[in-house]
Amino acid sequence: MRIEECEGVSASRKHLVFAYYVTGHGFGHATRVVEVVRNLILAGHDVHVVTGAPDFVFTSEIQSPRLFIRKVLLDCGAVQADALTVDRLASLEKYSETAVKPRESILATEIEWLNSIKADLVVSDVVPVACRAAADAGIRSVCVTNFSWDFIYAEYVMAAGNHHRSIVWQIAEDYSHCEFLIRLPGFCPMPAFRDVIDVPLVVRRLHKTRKEARKELGISDDVKMVILNFGGQVRILKTVVDLMCTQICMKYIPLSPLNVHCDPSGWKLKEEYLPSGWLCLVCGASDSQELPPNFIKLAKDAYTPDLIAASDCMLGKIGYGTVSEALAFKLPFVFVRRDYFNEEPFLRNMLEYYQCGVEMIRRDLLTGHWKPYLEHAISLKPCYEGGINGGEVAAHILQETAIGKHYASDKFSGARRLRDAIVLGYQLQRVPGRDISIPEWYSSAENELNNSTGSPATQIIENGSLTSTCTGDFEILHGDLQGLPDTKSFLKSLAELDVYDPEKNTEKRQIRERKAAAGLFNWEEDIYVSRAPGRLDVMGGIADYSGSLVLQMPIKEACHVAVQKNHASKHRLWKHAQARQNAKGQGPTPVLQIVSYGSELSNRGPTFDMDLSDFMDGEMPISYDKAKKYFAQDPSQKWAAYVAGTILVLMTELGVRFEDSISMLVHNDQKLKVNWGNCAKFLVIVFYLNYPYMEIQVSSAVPEGKGVSSSASVEVASMSAIAAAHGLSISPRDIALLCQKVENHIVGAPCGVMDQMTSACGEANKLLAMVCQPAEVIGLVEIPSHIRFWGIDSGIRHSVGGADYGSVRIGAFMGRKMIKSIASSTLSRSLPSANGLILDELEDDSVNLIKAEASLDYLCNLSPHRYEALYAKMLPESILGETFLEKYIDHSDAVTVIDEKRTYVVRAPAKHPIYENFRVKAFKALLTSTSSDEQLTALGELLYQGGNSFDIAVIEIFIGGNFRFDLPDIHDSAIGKCHYSYGACGLGSDGTDRLVRLVQEMQHGKPSSSEDGTLYGAKITGGGSGGTVCVIGRNCLRSSQQILEIQHRYKGGTGYLPFIFEGSSPGSGKFGYLRIRRPLSRT
Repeated sequence: MRIEECEGVSASRKHLVFAYYVTGHGFGHATRVVEVVRNLILAGHDVHVVTGAPDFVFTSEIQSPRLFIRKVLLDCGAVQADALTVDRLASLEKYSETAVKPRESILATEIEWLNSIKADLVVSDVVPVACRAAADAGIRSVCVTNFSWDFIYAEYVMAAGNHHRSIVWQIAEDYSHCEFLIRLPGFCPMPAFRDVIDVPLVVRRLHKTRKEARKELGISDDVKMVILNFGGQVRILKTVVDLMCTQICMKYIPLSPLNVHCDPSGWKLKEEYLPSGWLCLVCGASDSQELPPNFIKLAKDAYTPDLIAASDCMLGKIGYGTVSEALAFKLPFVFVRRDYFNEEPFLRNMLEYYQCGVEMIRRDLLTGHWKPYLEHAISLKPCYEGGINGGEVAAHILQETAIGKHYASDKFSGARRLRDAIVLGYQLQRVPGRDISIPEWYSSAENELNNSTGSPATQIIENGSLTSTCTGDFEILHGDLQGLPDTKSFLKSLAELDVYDPEKNTEKRQIRERKAAAGLFNWEEDIYVSRAPGRLDVMGGIADYSGSLVLQMPIKEACHVAVQKNHASKHRLWKHAQARQNAKGQGPTPVLQIVSYGSELSNRGPTFDMDLSDFMDGEMPISYDKAKKYFAQDPSQKWAAYVAGTILVLMTELGVRFEDSISMLVHNDQKLKVNWGNCAKFLVIVFYLNYPYMEIQVSSAVPEGKGVSSSASVEVASMSAIAAAHGLSISPRDIALLCQKVENHIVGAPCGVMDQMTSACGEANKLLAMVCQPAEVIGLVEIPSHIRFWGIDSGIRHSVGGADYGSVRIGAFMGRKMIKSIASSTLSRSLPSANGLILDELEDDSVNLIKAEASLDYLCNLSPHRYEALYAKMLPESILGETFLEKYIDHSDAVTVIDEKRTYVVRAPAKHPIYENFRVKAFKALLTSTSSDEQLTALGELLYQGGNSFDIAVIEIFIGGNFRFDLPDIHDSAIGKCHYSYGACGLGSDGTDRLVRLVQEMQHGKPSSSEDGTLYGAKITGGGSGGTVCVIGRNCLRSSQQILEIQHRYKGGTGYLPFIFEGSSPGSGKFGYLRIRRPLSRT
């Protein structure tokens, strides 16, 4: 439902009392609440505002005895590490301290208070517990917001660990008691609400005209003026470069849950930051701060809407208040991206859709390179024509609801609403395609922004042109397309860059990434193209870093990279990069430039640039640790480490020197019209100032966060393309090992090497068999023609950089250290003492085994029976990091760090790889045995048991490769058992458990029992904690039908339609590279 206009909030015959709860997330919520409250009071009602914001926010606009302010803190919003970055773990911990632990007393207090004021309606923006308190008090409640905390915190859980999941569930449960949502423009997905009313922008009214405001400031109308406005929820900026060494200070507001207030008192602004003749109005400056003559300090109680409307552009951070006022007053907004403010992409989309936004990179904000951004901003023509009376409309709806009108439908209520709130609140993320058609709000959001929605399967059917040939666009001078449809599509998208003309683009919403990419290639020169697929983890998973045998299948989805070398005369620099070079006065210097496509609904920064000299420390490349910190300083641009990191690794490990400039474009190719979810579709363009000038384009259809190694495919494809363009002869195995260094040491993800090895060395329709000690490929295992593997995405985002994966790896390495220590102690007791006596007699073979175990390099070199006999009972279930370090000093893992204050599970992570290695060996041998139903049943059982170290089937191996399995009852080893090992390690997830259970139900249901079985097993894959489930079955049409049925059953239970990975393709080594050129007739 959408309400655009109303005839004002007419005075009601009934005097009403509203309790209005305001979140502690920032001034933006408080300022928009002011406009709604003002209209309610004008209609003759009493409004009790529950807030932590300063009184002047409300009293400066509303002077009425009907306004009551109650200073109470009921949530904490997002805790900030600095002005532009959220501390996700601290946010969850703070919310737990603020709203979870004292929950019972909060509810009791709020219920008593609501009854004491005789509230007719509770309104929340958007405090979760307020909805529950209202329900317990028997009062209706309504939320007014553009985001909800279940969505915001859902991704924080991924980074902080699943043990915080209950916080998201509790928030979703609280919201489910709300009757309906009044939804503001620029909204995020809000899964807890099933009934929605859309209203126009809520914007504070103007008190003065532009002319009046400027006259009061003494500024003539012809002077260009920018307002520096970082709002009220900032912990203030910290410099990231040496040019600015003064830390910007944080100023707390007493009794305020806003935590922090923007106070640029320590930020030394300089006159040269502004274009000549410009003035800057500074909000929030301290009384003692000295400003240059072209900066004007505003009073702390200045009414910012009048000043915003009187300015020519605004510079600040994105929030609802700043965005709504920029749009309403048609003011160009130069914004700086903030990290992990998950509502920001949706507000940013709205700014850019109405041609109102210009993004400034963080480094240029802090170092004062403002001119190119400000000059670009005033050339924009903002075109928002929508309503700005949302405060009035919302107040009218609230009044009618309090009187007794029912806006909510009965379509979703009770248990269904609560179930949806909890399931979707945890599973959904902020990226396109993560939710498909249920609920309706997300489809509406995507359609409003002109983005494609719908299931991957539907999109593929509708777009059969994916396989259309495009070889007419290029002459292939080297290599072979190998009949790969995605390579043909990539070349077609590459060719279309040649005809894109931003000046002739008549669309209202011009995508700036597309504009940045157009015209970068010299079409008269050769272009090098590489391709690297993702992978499906069939067997092995997290045991790779413990030295296990693994079996991996390269999937159909792949990353493409195009590289070109050209002369420097055709090189272009972005305006802000050029301005930075000009400021140094050194002339052209090597620069790396990257643009990212597909950032509209993600929090990934669309551009990245750096001086290549930043990769050098004197005559040597910088350390990996310095590089990791370099990329991590701006988390919204950390993605650039996957591509740019390959350059540093080549410099460090092989001595390659890149003396010229490099620019890269990361591309999510929407012209393919396949909604892959959050795809790592990269387009990378690389420039060289002198010779050779190089361009790289990267495009990937490997979805991120689904556990199919999107990052490895990008790394391998990037390095392979650069190597081909520079004539570097690097074997696929070595490329994989080099790319692992990128991921481990520069990105900072503690993964094993199997992902990169599969992407580099895999072959289509074969399983790469590799012993990860560290990377010994022992062969390629043919997938028998009667067997097929599928991957089914759970929709729960997976990350090997998350807290759970890293802690499990640390636990495994702790277990190895303890086993070595136990073996060493046993060995010392068995060796002859100084007087020649043997303290503990052991057989020679046993002594040799103990010696080997005392120097154990990999857990997987310990057999299961030795583990059970000697070590299982001696390993602790868990141990505090500090306790472990006191006894063992370190855990001998170069890519993880032990947190002394954290407790790590040890026994389960140590046991899992020991048993997994045994299962993988059996699985590999079974694949080559005689084809039979028993073979498939045994393979499937190994998949099920792949999640269960504790209930492994007994396997007897006979001559000739025949196997007999004493199998436990599958029904007795249901989901709790078959995934117990991953769960015990802390890497299970509800979504993957549900998918495995659906496979089991399909396998043992009555229809399947009466026919030949087709699906035989399933398991969680990769790093766990969500991601993809691998399914094994018979290669037949019935199996594909069952997979589709599982897909739709999962959607029916969760509202999410899983992506299905089906098919295989060659690794980068087998693909090689293409050298292509435009035919002369086309150039």
